[in-house]
Amino acid sequence: MTKQFHDHVLSSDALDQLFNEARTYNGWLDKPVSDAQLHAIYDLMKMAPTSANMQPARIVWAKSHAAKQKLADCASEGNKAKILAAPVTAILAYDIDFHEQLPWLFPHTDAKSWFEGNEEGRKEGAFRNSSLQGAYLILAARALGLDCGPMSGFSPDAVNAAFFGDEPRHRVNFICSIGYGDPASIFDRSPRPAFDKFNRIL
Repeated sequence: MTKQFHDHVLSSDALDQLFNEARTYNGWLDKPVSDAQLHAIYDLMKMAPTSANMQPARIVWAKSHAAKQKLADCASEGNKAKILAAPVTAILAYDIDFHEQLPWLFPHTDAKSWFEGNEEGRKEGAFRNSSLQGAYLILAARALGLDCGPMSGFSPDAVNAAFFGDEPRHRVNFICSIGYGDPASIFDRSPRPAFDKFNRIL
């Protein structure tokens, strides 16, 4: 069926792994995630498109028990156990001063000047594009055979103080546990809206 669109469409199995059969996990198998796997996730997500190739995402990978406990202490009661049980939880933050890196990330024009003196514009761009990068992180992890459990349900001020206190221009966006999901932890599969429900082609 996918062949009707383009010869390079991913296989049905690949689309199932990334989207159709992938789910948010709330529990994890006792199976580790290696540092090499985390590097591989980043090496994929950094290649995905953002506005002006800005790379505002700053990630702390809470993998040690101490780091997971510190993060759990910032989370709501319903998320504490999820964080502690996951092999790793990525703290996806953004750098308000991302524009300082644009001369080498987007070298063919003076993109840095677009954002100088406009902190509110930088905050908006950093939040939007770090959200994109966070979505790419989830897809990259799924593409590499891992499962994800993205979460809000934490105190941003507490996370910022605990993990970015030495980088006051960094702000947490969301967190995402990564590992090998326990199938028993999947909630009932909720329906998804049909195209015509929320979309218009004009």
